[in-house]
Amino acid sequence: MVQRCSWPGSDPLYIDYHDREWGVPVHDDRKLFEFLILDGAQAGLSWLTILKKRDNYRKAFDDFDPVKVAAYETPKISGLLNDAGIVRNRKKIESAVTNARAFLNIQEACGSFDAYIWRFVDGEPRQNAWKRDADIPAKTPESEAMSRDLVSRGFRFVGPTICYAFMQAAGLVNDHRVDCFRHAEVKRLGKSF
Repeated sequence: MVQRCSWPGSDPLYIDYHDREWGVPVHDDRKLFEFLILDGAQAGLSWLTILKKRDNYRKAFDDFDPVKVAAYETPKISGLLNDAGIVRNRKKIESAVTNARAFLNIQEACGSFDAYIWRFVDGEPRQNAWKRDADIPAKTPESEAMSRDLVSRGFRFVGPTICYAFMQAAGLVNDHRVDCFRHAEVKRLGKSF
């Protein structure tokens, strides 16, 4: 039997996400924007809830094109508030628009969001070696620094815990437990960047 982290449980969607995506280093700006928006939408909810709605989010938010999302105005936001396929929370939806605008500002200032965000780990994924779920932190000094900087640039729903979840999802940290089959695989992927 394959040994994996315990958090996906037996849900096939969660297992597939764990086995294919979680912790894999991401260097594509649109994918980074997607993770940032979805992690913000997760606030107060489970990741599985958001994962089940991810395809709906992709449709609702123009496949996470930050240029299009940054241009959303009141009619589009009102339509999103009526979309049962996503989390219909006004603050979270409005923050996606605000964050898209801030995201574009970072791209302009830094050349890419990728260049900006990876500096919080000095351009290399952190390779952790957790043995127990209880050892994995909810936030770190790096996620706190990321949160502070994102907030100073106008982002919302980017607290230190959300930033750490983003770091885990986008592979800035490898938080697969050492007994998980993905730990070594993700570690190898991190060396290719």
